[in-house]
Amino acid sequence: MTEQTAPSSSISIGQAFWYWLKLGFISFGGPAGQIAIMHQDLVERRRWISENRFLHALNYCMLLPGPEAQQLAIYIGWLMHRTWGGIIAGCLFVLPSLFILIGLSWVYLAFGDVPAVAGLLYGIKPAVTAIVLSAAHRIGSRALKNDWLWGIAIAAFVAIYALNLPFPLIVLAAGVIGYFGGRVAPEKFVVGSGHGNTARTFGPALIDDATPTPAHARFTWARFMRVLLVCLGIWLAGIGSLTLVCGWDAVLTQMAWFFTKAALLTFGGAYAVLPYVYQGAVEHFRWLSAAQMIDGLALGETTPGPLIMVVSFVGFVGGWTKAIFGPDSLFLSGAVAVTVVTFFTFLPSFFFILTGAPFIESTHGNLKFTAPLTGITAAVVGVIANLAVFFVYHVLWPKGLSGHFEWASLFIGAAAAVAIFRFKLGVIPVITGCGLLGLVWQLLH
Repeated sequence: MTEQTAPSSSISIGQAFWYWLKLGFISFGGPAGQIAIMHQDLVERRRWISENRFLHALNYCMLLPGPEAQQLAIYIGWLMHRTWGGIIAGCLFVLPSLFILIGLSWVYLAFGDVPAVAGLLYGIKPAVTAIVLSAAHRIGSRALKNDWLWGIAIAAFVAIYALNLPFPLIVLAAGVIGYFGGRVAPEKFVVGSGHGNTARTFGPALIDDATPTPAHARFTWARFMRVLLVCLGIWLAGIGSLTLVCGWDAVLTQMAWFFTKAALLTFGGAYAVLPYVYQGAVEHFRWLSAAQMIDGLALGETTPGPLIMVVSFVGFVGGWTKAIFGPDSLFLSGAVAVTVVTFFTFLPSFFFILTGAPFIESTHGNLKFTAPLTGITAAVVGVIANLAVFFVYHVLWPKGLSGHFEWASLFIGAAAAVAIFRFKLGVIPVITGCGLLGLVWQLLH
């Protein structure tokens, strides 16, 4: 059981700033791991928000295109500290990963194959796999409170793993089941029903189940239109400026337009949109090669931040390859391109939360709205389990079942799992230790 301390009566925006900055550096493990970290920190340890309110926000974020963990951070930051709180949380969730990927991309392009980096990545991949497995266990143990929800989770796993059904269809089906299930058997779809009562386990939270919605989080059409116009204005100003300065067919302008469209297609997370990014960035625009795209995915998986941050690698390599500012300014070309790509990829996330979250807050506790979201949460557990299986397969059989089996990866992954499940070690020591084990293994070979 988590050690309990009374939550502070209020959290300053300065305290929140330092937490969101720390989260940006430790948010490994993709969306599953990142959501688990936030749950452990904000629900269990700090108790800034109750589990029911946390899950209510998470369910909405799962419905949206884009990185759900970052959107959850924006949501909680906004709920606590208004618009600037959401902006700070969302930006700090991404910025550490952006700077790390800029550095790694530069090393990758300027120095080629770096054994030390390869070794670290070799050890980190099994650790990430263990983190995802831990997240699936943690979230599943809290979300799957009865046979109905277990059934939805298992069906979602089969649908995405065996039938290869698209994630949006799975979400829609789970929402429909939740809607009708809430009418037929409402007790099965009440958030927080069943065993494991949140208040008994974690104590009162700063934003608790019964805490009234703050004034800034109440839905009004005037506020909705104001935020809509501001967000659209920022997007139009950005892409309009690039068009005026560089021209519509320029690399930076085409990146802005392409990754805006990609951001609106990321239902189901980064893996769902990767085929679209591959087709456009590799085959159509030729910003990078297929081999570079695979290397970028490996870097995106093993750095903090959303998995969709692989697009930042694409942007850097594309700017470098096309030498936007000439052959003597390759780093500048890459850095400017990656900034453009990241801005236009993540801007929609802020739009979706700042416009939609006030309406979602108004549905808190209303079974008509919460039952479909409860069904979606159960389906997401199955999808996370599928992600864990995906990681296990590609880490242990990197060249397919006909290729060799990575016994060293199995050993490192097992050690990470023991560290997480048995000794409850945090993400940073697990990632660091496994990275060092991978480095030693590669040096020995």
